[in-house]
Amino acid sequence: MQVRLQKFLADAGVASRRASEQVIAAGRVTVNGKVIKELGSKVDPDTDHVAVDGRPLKSKRKLYLAVHKPKGCICSRNDPEGRPSVDDLLPKEWNNLYSVGRLDYQSEGLIFYTNDGDFSLKLTHPRYGVRKKYRATVAGMVTPDMAAQMEKGMFHEGENLKAEQVRILKAAHGHSLVEMTLREGKNREVRRLFESLGLTVEKLQRTQIGPIKLGELPKGKWRTLTATEIKSLIPK
Repeated sequence: MQVRLQKFLADAGVASRRASEQVIAAGRVTVNGKVIKELGSKVDPDTDHVAVDGRPLKSKRKLYLAVHKPKGCICSRNDPEGRPSVDDLLPKEWNNLYSVGRLDYQSEGLIFYTNDGDFSLKLTHPRYGVRKKYRATVAGMVTPDMAAQMEKGMFHEGENLKAEQVRILKAAHGHSLVEMTLREGKNREVRRLFESLGLTVEKLQRTQIGPIKLGELPKGKWRTLTATEIKSLIPK
């Protein structure tokens, strides 16, 4: 199957798609020995020989991982504070993978890692609306009125925050266990929704992304996604 040349370059790790277009326009790319400058050009990764500055390229194998992120580590590769990273849990040879979205330092649960930019975009861009499910242990009693308020939407720090569904699983002895489903997943959205109600999240776990559940995956471990799972995650 043919793909656009700039996508092939991006998949091979040359640069982003936009930067790869500049590489093509500069005449640095050859396909089967011929210099190609036209941005709409397509190549077959299985049969065409592509080179940049004379260096042959191969499209990298796409990898898709489900990781159970523990509390107390970050999703970024570099951290000025030297905190542990999810990257430390993955094989060293997979240092070209990056997280699909984020879970904050104090949160835990399901997160994907990949080297497929299109897959990442379709799971994180608001227009695709991939659902994500969380379980939050909250200090304080969450009432049905509060749940309805979060589903209706709340304004916080210049943003409209909204949960698609809020279910109170338990509320007793000054604590609540709440299951929440989001479509957009803005920065710290679950925590901020509860903060707007004067409540503090004590524990937050993401349990599901699209149809993929955290399940029995142990904390700090990872597994590869199956072809069927990958297909089920990509919005139609």
